[in-house]
Amino acid sequence: MNKIAGILLLVILTSFSQTPSYQIALLKYNGGGDWYANLETSLPNLINFCNKNLNTNINTEQAIVEVGSKEIFNYPFVHITGHGNIIFNGDESENLRNYLIGGGFLHISDNYGMDKFLRPQMKKVFPELEFVEIPYSHPIYHQKYNFNNGLPKIHEHDDKPPQGFGLTYEGRLVCFYDYQCDLGDGWEDQEVHNDSDENRLKALKMGANIIQYAFSE
Repeated sequence: MNKIAGILLLVILTSFSQTPSYQIALLKYNGGGDWYANLETSLPNLINFCNKNLNTNINTEQAIVEVGSKEIFNYPFVHITGHGNIIFNGDESENLRNYLIGGGFLHISDNYGMDKFLRPQMKKVFPELEFVEIPYSHPIYHQKYNFNNGLPKIHEHDDKPPQGFGLTYEGRLVCFYDYQCDLGDGWEDQEVHNDSDENRLKALKMGANIIQYAFSE
């Protein structure tokens, strides 16, 4: 086992201990896009939901980590969102790749308008891989909560169905991308977007599934 994989495995193995021993992080990127779009309540609400319903002990304070920082290896799970432009330089692409192949997990939530910028940047990270739609039978949709029809639709934008895409490296799903869905918006406090309690709960349950899947694989 290489050093990076060993560090991430240790973090994941301690994730269900009594004392919060790790954080999950929001990924900060360059290019002018609003990486901070859901900064205030999104991940904190998901963390609290997971701690209550999955019996995890995630630090309730989210971290913020830059794509190119070595600090990324301290977090077994990182989340990226926004509406606009994203740019990864060569070092950042290599750092994110090493993180993911070493045991880390990336969740991407398109906050609408991000897709055309995101895909070319992830191609820098994994030139050999393509985003593939995840079938509804995949375990990520069937953790504590069952989503037999895939992702829930949280926000309407282009009147398209929600889709979940993934990047799989050597048989392991290292990145899950929710598109036309807005899970991250659904995790925010109710007054931010005036989402219904039903939709917010669906978003939190699907988010919990992603967390649970990422820590069990």
